[in-house]
Amino acid sequence: MLRIIAGTWRGRKLQAPVGDTTRPTSDRTRETLFSMLTSRLGSFEDLAVADLFAGSGALGLEALSRGAASAVFVEQDPAAIRALRANIAALQAQTRCDVRAASVLGLGPVKAPLDVVMLDPPYGSGAGAVALDKLVRLGWVGAGTWVSLETHADEPAGAKNLAIESERKVGKARLTLLRLPA
Repeated sequence: MLRIIAGTWRGRKLQAPVGDTTRPTSDRTRETLFSMLTSRLGSFEDLAVADLFAGSGALGLEALSRGAASAVFVEQDPAAIRALRANIAALQAQTRCDVRAASVLGLGPVKAPLDVVMLDPPYGSGAGAVALDKLVRLGWVGAGTWVSLETHADEPAGAKNLAIESERKVGKARLTLLRLPA
């Protein structure tokens, strides 16, 4: 069972996508990730975040629950999109959410960099590193952006244009926080 860990919607259950095409981030991994980010950001108040390879949207919804102003969710799997939209509706968060039924690799440029970009691509796919390279070029990641990438514990982040700020293994996952080099 997925649930929101902290904030306004603490304890609220989330729908997980039907089938095995997505792998929801465990509560423990999500808790570790948000602890890592909060220790660097202070809070999520009024931040613009992106949840890429979103699945159920648990990462972006967790950020919204903790005070983020807006979240962009990008997911291409139809079952995951249905679960994501149902979760957003259940939390009545439609006005703060931008759901894009598309491939992360097909995203275009943005007007301004986001504050936090979270990626949870399929393990072993290398899609995270490819997406990050493109997102940096398209302006999604700026000097003040924190990027989190979840990979399998044995899989390196492999992001070319970003510096690793912190890494932590949690069960089968590796959480990597990245930033543009100063």
